[in-house]
Amino acid sequence: MASKFTRREVLGLGGGMALVSIAVACQSHEHDAGRSGSDGHGSHGSGDDGDDKDEKSGKDDKSSEGELLKSDAKLPQPFTAPLAIPPVLKPVRSDADADYYEITQKSAKAQILPGYTTEVWGYEGRFPGPTIESRSGRKTVVRHTNQLSLPTVTHLHGGVTPTQYDGYPTDFLLPGNGGRVRVDKSIAQGSYDYVYPLAQPAATLWYHDHRMDFTGPQVYRGLAGFHLIRDDAEQALPLPRGDRDIPLMICDRSFAADGSFHYPSIDPSLTGKPGVTHDYMKGLLGDVILVNGTPWPVLEVDAAKYRFRILNASNARRYQLALDPPPPKGAAFTQIGSDVGLLERPVNHDSFAIASAERFEVVVDFSAYPVGTQVTLVNRFGSGTTGHVMRFHVARKASDDSSVPSTLVKRDPLAAPSSVTRSVKFSRSGSGYETWTINGNAFDPNRVDARVTLGSTERWLIKSNAHHPVHIHMGHFQVLARNGKDPRPSDAGWKDTVDVLPEEEVEIGIRFAGYRGRYVFHCHNLEHEDMAMMANLEVT
Repeated sequence: MASKFTRREVLGLGGGMALVSIAVACQSHEHDAGRSGSDGHGSHGSGDDGDDKDEKSGKDDKSSEGELLKSDAKLPQPFTAPLAIPPVLKPVRSDADADYYEITQKSAKAQILPGYTTEVWGYEGRFPGPTIESRSGRKTVVRHTNQLSLPTVTHLHGGVTPTQYDGYPTDFLLPGNGGRVRVDKSIAQGSYDYVYPLAQPAATLWYHDHRMDFTGPQVYRGLAGFHLIRDDAEQALPLPRGDRDIPLMICDRSFAADGSFHYPSIDPSLTGKPGVTHDYMKGLLGDVILVNGTPWPVLEVDAAKYRFRILNASNARRYQLALDPPPPKGAAFTQIGSDVGLLERPVNHDSFAIASAERFEVVVDFSAYPVGTQVTLVNRFGSGTTGHVMRFHVARKASDDSSVPSTLVKRDPLAAPSSVTRSVKFSRSGSGYETWTINGNAFDPNRVDARVTLGSTERWLIKSNAHHPVHIHMGHFQVLARNGKDPRPSDAGWKDTVDVLPEEEVEIGIRFAGYRGRYVFHCHNLEHEDMAMMANLEVT
């Protein structure tokens, strides 16, 4: 049944409660009573409300913008559970033009901590969701069906995507039992087909929820997965492949005493006032590091080269990744790719910082270690339980014909920026500093904050008074300078997210090649994003 509510009415009614009104109206003839209730949702955000700060919160990482929320559940010993690899989703059909996939967004029970059952909201009921692998230039169509109890929005992060499929924060997919109902031109119920042309090079992308005001808690509950693009240029390279090409989704979580995800929402039902309790307005830091949904896992590896596609899917935490012990010779990591594709030339790192939503593709050569060595991936920004991420056990010698060439791929150079230079400031505003803003403005879906011309290249100066990972939809860019000096070595390549430090000015050259329409740019600290640190970008 189609709702009479339009997007304008949704916004006028005030966010969360309006959405639930729509969802209930649309579900009245399609959902049974069990699905339309709030079964278990309160347990995710219930418990400590942030007032008991001395016992429950603190600061384990001065390099991340946020506050630590300690778990009440008993935590496992690290490096005891094997690393899980998300399954690759198979298309339900293919034709001459496209591959077609189906994903159901639903709740499920998972054992993340030993001895506990955790409710996750997952794509196909999994956390992380299944990995989609696509070919560059070949259309991928993903039909998402929402069997949760609340609206969702799906964004392909890093995709060059037409606006109606990009996952604008108010392009809601309302719950339904499999039917396809178009409520208005931008709100659907039941199922929606996201169409991705993927006219872009091989890259490690990811898909995640992007619902206005509630992205943080919905991603925290599990709505995230990998989407890999492959092309001929990448496959012609002698890089590690097969079982030695591994995606690693790193994120932090806190757990309540019953094993549920502990997220300090103001309204744990996610139907009323958005945001988190006051102590966590800067961002939520968990005390459990998960890799592909497993706490501090271990991976048995050959004494050979491995390609790791590392994604920071944390709400707010930054990581400084290093190997302990470092290799006896050579660099710990050879970076071969950034957010939206391979580098032209590899870059060596002994360690590197990765902010929320950034991706690094790196090669690690375990043949540098004696067989039997235990190599720990550590987080130098963390301490205690957050100071280590996972472990590699170098188990055996093995043949290895892979290598990292001195030249990887030829990428289109960044065109000289036009005369347009934009200054964009990310800051905390309001009488009580309760709002995160861009150029002093909180997000308004009806206001255009920047108009750009399709095909243009602009120079943006991004300024910040706190840590902000800045993500720009549809516009890929290169980092040109930091505070007027050279960028970091880890800034190499084409990106969609940049790590901006407190009191820093980052200069980027951004290219708008793709599609006309309305997009957004925002802070990818999800607590900041949900508290209005987002702006509209109109491509004309």
